[in-house]
Amino acid sequence: MEIKELLQNGREIWGNEKLSLSEIIVRMGKVYGDICHWERNAKKDKDSHTDEELKKELGNIIFSTIRWCDDLNYDPEDCIRIAVDCQKKFEK
Repeated sequence: MEIKELLQNGREIWGNEKLSLSEIIVRMGKVYGDICHWERNAKKDKDSHTDEELKKELGNIIFSTIRWCDDLNYDPEDCIRIAVDCQKKFEK
């Protein structure tokens, strides 16, 4: 899968409406919260505490963030390159 292909796929699913940063933060928070529930591992969360569920939520972050970059008029590939460069420079 290529980034451009994923962006096109996301647009086919969600349409061309662009979200604001505030709207993106709310949606990102929802997915982050789902990951937090998985890690919390509370008794009430046991039914959804599967590897498939965690993979789905991690995939949601990746797939949605590509579209969110574009929503903010950023090239997702540029955002990824900047992040990779930054992580390479991070002192361990």
